[in-house]
Amino acid sequence: MTTDSGRVVLAGGSGFLGRALARKLEDEGYEVVVLTRDPSAYRGAGRAVRWDGRTVEESWAVLLDGTAALVNLTGKPVDCRRTEKNRAEIVRSRVDSCEALGAALRLAYRPPAVWVQATSLAIYGNAGDRICEESAFVPDEFPTDVCVAWEEALGRSIRPEMRWAALRIGFVLGRDGGALPTLARIAKLGFGGRIGSGRQWISWIHLEDMMRLFLEAIRNPAVHGICNATGLQPVTNSEFMETLRRTLKVPVGLPTPAWMVRAVAPVINTDPDLALNGRRGLPCRIHGLGFRFRYHELEDALADLLVAPPAEAKEREWVQTFAR
Repeated sequence: MTTDSGRVVLAGGSGFLGRALARKLEDEGYEVVVLTRDPSAYRGAGRAVRWDGRTVEESWAVLLDGTAALVNLTGKPVDCRRTEKNRAEIVRSRVDSCEALGAALRLAYRPPAVWVQATSLAIYGNAGDRICEESAFVPDEFPTDVCVAWEEALGRSIRPEMRWAALRIGFVLGRDGGALPTLARIAKLGFGGRIGSGRQWISWIHLEDMMRLFLEAIRNPAVHGICNATGLQPVTNSEFMETLRRTLKVPVGLPTPAWMVRAVAPVINTDPDLALNGRRGLPCRIHGLGFRFRYHELEDALADLLVAPPAEAKEREWVQTFAR
């Protein structure tokens, strides 16, 4: 029987990362409670409980008492047109969720041992070739302002006695979600060349390493404060697309110029800067604490996700687990 000490409350857990993390936590023996706006539509692991991301309700607030961890992934997706309305909702969804969780924590007799908060490497802005470790310069622009407001809301909401970890997440590579399946389809159609200049950096991390990093933040008392959650070897967009084509055995990839990205973005309801901007993030803090990544090379990560059959990939995961 699972006890309260083995419960993890996962706020905003119905998306790509949330569903993967719920499965991982359940596999590790945790009781998983997923806070989501529409529990009836949730099809992932764990038990779904309704919340609106901004209001404290007893139905979910009581579940925080005595839990092993609170993980907050809540936030409006940034893959949308950058209108004033969308900008406001992107900021508000992140700030409101932190403040609602903080208000609920103040009612808890035994708060969670740790609050793990998802944030973003976008806090470093469009950084060019500059290396972005955790103390890197933070410019004054929209993506950065969102992330600063996000992390400040966490700072206001956390209880002083609690450990916390803010994971600035990079480009997560997964088989069943995120941007990789879309990029793979585009590459197979022959449009897998560089995007824009191709010099923008992509700080990638395999989904399995991202899940292990979440577990490390939950379990390891030394993980405290801000940590870049990305792999050890960021690549340029040109290198990423070339490696993707090679993995898929697609010989040719037509480039997509920046003007075309900006022209098409409003039609497909997205933000062109998501493809044209980049940052060269490094996970200095978490790596310095002894965390070891399984996927160091982009080619190995893409082969695992796009070439290896799911059963074969799962078998390799078991072998890696027992070899630790």
